[in-house]
This record gives sequence, C-alpha cells and structure tokens, in this order.
Amino acid sequence: MSELAGTTSAVGSDAPTEARFRYVLRLADTSLILAQRLGEWIGKAPALEEELGLANTALDLLGQARLFLSYATELEGRGRSEDELAFLRDQSAYLNFALVEQPNGDFAQSIVRQFLVDAYLLELYEALQHSADARLAEIAAKAVKEARYHARYSAGWLIRLGDGTEESHMRSQRALDTLWPFVRELFDADELDTQMAEAKVAPSLDAIERLWSVRVDEVLRQAMLKRPTTTPFKWYGKRGEHSEHLGYLLADFQYMQRAYPGASW
Repeated sequence: MSELAGTTSAVGSDAPTEARFRYVLRLADTSLILAQRLGEWIGKAPALEEELGLANTALDLLGQARLFLSYATELEGRGRSEDELAFLRDQSAYLNFALVEQPNGDFAQSIVRQFLVDAYLLELYEALQHSADARLAEIAAKAVKEARYHARYSAGWLIRLGDGTEESHMRSQRALDTLWPFVRELFDADELDTQMAEAKVAPSLDAIERLWSVRVDEVLRQAMLKRPTTTPFKWYGKRGEHSEHLGYLLADFQYMQRAYPGASW
C-alpha cells in the first residue's frame, strides 16, 4: 500500500461539506444497490450454501451502506434520516456505479460482477483507512475486514467457474466481456474524485487502479479467463447517469416506503 502513503494529512476539513456529502453518498449507494441485487438471489441460488454466502455478503454491504448513509445525513444537515436517503430519492439522485445495478443474469454473471466490485472496494477501503476525514477512515477500517472476505469468496468462485467445465468457462468469459465496459467508471476521475484526492479525503484513483489491476489479472490468470479490451463507456452512475436497470430495481426497492410513507417496524 506504499503507493497510497501520505493520505493521512489533517487537511480533510478543507474539503467542502457538500462535496464530502456527495462522495460519501457515492459509497453508500454503491453498497446499497449491490446489496439489493444480491438479495434477489435468495431462494434462487444454485445451492443452499451459496444462497447463504450471497445473503451474508448482501447483509455486510447493507451494513456498510447504513454507516455511510448515517454519516451522509450529518454532512447534509437537512434533517433527513438514513431511510429517507435510502428509499425516497429519484433515480438521478442515486450515485452508485452503473456496474452494481446491472442484472444478476446467471450465477457466473453475478460472480463476475461481484469480483470486479469486491476487488475495487478492497483496495479503496484499504486506502480510506488513512483518510484525512476521521469518520470516513473509521467506517473504512470496519468495512475493509468484510471486503477482504468478500474478495476471497468471489475470487474463489470465479476461479472455480473459469477453470471448471467448458460450459462454466464459457459463461464466465461471456459475463466478463459483458460487464467489463462498466469497469471504466470505477477509475475515471471526475471533478469530485479529484477534489477529494486533493483534500486527502480519498485516494488517487490511478493508484487504486494499479493495485486493482494486479489483483484482477492474477485471478483471471488462475481462472483461465481473458481480460477484455477496454471500450468506450456510456453510463456514469456516480454522476446520476444510470442504465435503465436501476429504475426497475428502485421500483421494487422503494415500494413499501412510497406506499406507506414513514412506516417503521
């Protein structure tokens, strides 16, 4: 992690609160939407053990989302609760990566999507532990422990599928080719990413990409899968530009809160 050294400067308070709010919301929404996608596997997974594994990962991501959302409500300062942020925004107000909103597809596609995101979140949380934003560093220190497990789980399954039968290899490569264009968004720094890096609230995405690529290339090698060629990318969910799939997901996700406003257990 030497590439990311030096991110512990105390100038994180120099980052405007509004910018930090949007950055934290990006983190929250990515975990929140991916948790919802994984939850769709409950009752449908290929085996009970894998259903439990996916459900546990979803619960971990949901827990991370709650920590980020709770912090986001404080940064926003408008009195909205974490539930209101989670359930009562329009589609364009969600700032998750477009990758996590893509449909589950078959088991191979879900595993490929999970692995690509897990590898990214692991490197990101490792770096965010040194954030100049003490609250963000605290959340990352907890999340990174779960991220290490998630990365081992999805990498193990990808290797089994890629280096398995002819059918599982074909499905894994097809999923990788389908989802790879969405990876570009993870590392294309926009103004907010640059602002957070300059304030030492977040790491440089260039450094994260180098570490991510090493991890991903090694797993793909073991899985006998070919890394696809990078192609132009259209959807930038972290700027509120989503694929059509998020709207359908939100229709299910938000139904209870919109049908029964203010309902609680």
